[in-house]
Amino acid sequence: MPPHPSTAPFDVESHGVTLRGESAGDGPPLVLLHGLTATRRYVVMGSRLLERRGYRVIAYDARGHGDSAPAPSTEAYEYADMTADLEAILDHAGVDRAVLVGSSMGAATALAFAIARPDRVAALVQSTPAYTGEPHSNAADLAGWESLADGLERAGVEGFMSAYSPSVEDRWREPLLRLTRQRLERHRHPEALADAIRVVPSSRAFTGLELLERVEAPTLVVASRDESDPEHPLAVAESYVERLPRAELVVEEPGKSPLAWRGAQVSRAIDAFLGRELPNHPG
Repeated sequence: MPPHPSTAPFDVESHGVTLRGESAGDGPPLVLLHGLTATRRYVVMGSRLLERRGYRVIAYDARGHGDSAPAPSTEAYEYADMTADLEAILDHAGVDRAVLVGSSMGAATALAFAIARPDRVAALVQSTPAYTGEPHSNAADLAGWESLADGLERAGVEGFMSAYSPSVEDRWREPLLRLTRQRLERHRHPEALADAIRVVPSSRAFTGLELLERVEAPTLVVASRDESDPEHPLAVAESYVERLPRAELVVEEPGKSPLAWRGAQVSRAIDAFLGRELPNHPG
């Protein structure tokens, strides 16, 4: 097996926020964008396969997450803020066009960026998308996010976990709780993460799924089945594939753990997809 490519950390200033990340490998650039309450590690779950396959992998923590600094105000966690951060990351890296691999919140950020700046997107990976074309407006849903943010502010990780009660089958509950706890323990600024938890669910990434019909970049949609991951409905992923002109859907077999939780497997799926769609991708 080839050795792991060396990793180079970086800091990027974007609209009053210091974003921290790392890059590894050479070749076509590929940017990882994580989900809400996650960090850069949790897009391909720490897998280094894409670097070994010849990609330049650029991963960073979103504002208020992981090692990145809090936003300059408690409201500055809108998708517009995060797409501006993504452009700052690309500019700092000297990358004109990249493959964008986004998970959940990161998937919505990547897709919003592709709609606004198609010239800078070579391909997309939408892992466990949850954005339906409109922000959350259901009062019960928003109250649930508020409860998680309150718990995090009040008692840190334990406070969040005490307020978190995922509606999953019993066999998936312990793995999901363990993964959630691991993610939460990686944040330097829990108070900023609480702000993001309050803002992101009611933020607008783009208006209406019909905009997906304009996206020309080839797109791999990595879905999860609802038994293990109801917060990212399979129906949303399927609706993306119906509208995106050049889309392919992958999902785990019934009864298996979510593909998105298995870093090596999802990385192999990404590599195979890009090999088919961008065999001469210049980077």
